[in-house]
Amino acid sequence: MNKVVASAREALADIFDGAVILCGGFGCVGGMPSTLLRALSELQVKNLTLVGNAPALGLEAQKTAARTMQVPESYADGSLLLKNGQVRKLIASVPAMAIYRLQEPFPIVKALQEGQDIEIELVPQGTLAERIRAARAGIPAFYTGTGTGTLLEKDKEVRQIDGRPYLLEYALKADFALIWAYQADRYGNLIYKGTSRTFNATMAGAAAVTVAEVGGVVEPGELDPEIIVTPGMYVDRVVVRQGETG
Repeated sequence: MNKVVASAREALADIFDGAVILCGGFGCVGGMPSTLLRALSELQVKNLTLVGNAPALGLEAQKTAARTMQVPESYADGSLLLKNGQVRKLIASVPAMAIYRLQEPFPIVKALQEGQDIEIELVPQGTLAERIRAARAGIPAFYTGTGTGTLLEKDKEVRQIDGRPYLLEYALKADFALIWAYQADRYGNLIYKGTSRTFNATMAGAAAVTVAEVGGVVEPGELDPEIIVTPGMYVDRVVVRQGETG
């Protein structure tokens, strides 16, 4: 029952070429599993599909967006994987943001400019969360009104329900989920802090293997059961974060 793994590299040792990886975080500093993503960037794996709300904006964008918040140099996200040429496909709601003027292009833009062959699938934020949640719940597909009448309709089934059009969206199945939580016990029960609860909690259990990066580990029974958000049954491995990243 002890799910704590000694290192991030050990926790990710079975990630394989072509794996679909859910990347936690809402796009802000505190919710990103930085230690896990840094370790993944050091592994010899390629052709990965990276899934997340804003999984690869990069350190410079975080510093620009944070403004009054200090972003530590230990911060890392999926932009490291883009830089290494490890990503084949990006499924995201926010791959880049036009509202920020950066000294260099956003990581995904730079990767494309350098000639990397990366497929980009844009998914509305709520739809992305529901596709992930559906995978965890064993729901193969669902209908949503989001995206009707837009380019998102292309190649999708549209059905009229109660006089309104709805798009058929499929569950987003993944091989690994890399998430961040504020604290865990050795059984893998998780609690969150602030906005880190968003996509991290949604992704827990939505992949074949869920690896939780946490700020600290306590003994079973020390977490108040009333504040546990993710039960340990949804978590396979726990890794303690390295570096101060929120």
